[in-house]
Amino acid sequence: MVKDILKAAEDHMQKSVEVLEQDLKTIRTGRASPALVERLPISYYGTPTPLEQLATISVPEPRMLAIRPYDPGSLKEIERAILASDLGLTPNNDGKIIRLPIPRLTEERRHELVKVVHKRVEEARVAARNVRREAQDQMREAQKEKLISEDDLKRGRDDLQKLTDKIMEQIDAVGERKEQEIREV
Repeated sequence: MVKDILKAAEDHMQKSVEVLEQDLKTIRTGRASPALVERLPISYYGTPTPLEQLATISVPEPRMLAIRPYDPGSLKEIERAILASDLGLTPNNDGKIIRLPIPRLTEERRHELVKVVHKRVEEARVAARNVRREAQDQMREAQKEKLISEDDLKRGRDDLQKLTDKIMEQIDAVGERKEQEIREV
């Protein structure tokens, strides 16, 4: 019973680490990366659609993204979505392809991005803590219903805390890596 609860908690906590990694990929660093715009929602015939489903995204130069839509009619919508996003990038549209020059980050912008990283890391930590709380509640409930003993409850809580600590270290490491990437000149 306790092992099942711990396994479910570990899966949920691991998901919060994966979501954080995906989320941090969208934060701009000094380099061009297709991950910056892949998930950008584009209004395509009234339906929000990720950019990666509407166009090929390539990196022709270290500081340039090239976006070639499958449907040339969606160029304006893609351009509008990029301008409306919080990326701070200005697209160049030549009628067939959108070029996105990635300017160097200013020191001020780097500090802003580091703050965003810290905020997202804290959100992931809160998500992991919520999973821990839910698992503890499930263990307490199982103990009240006499499905597990008090010793099993204590051991389960200790194992859950070790798991939470391990996940928190992973979350911090992911955040630290992204922070280093942003501060890199």
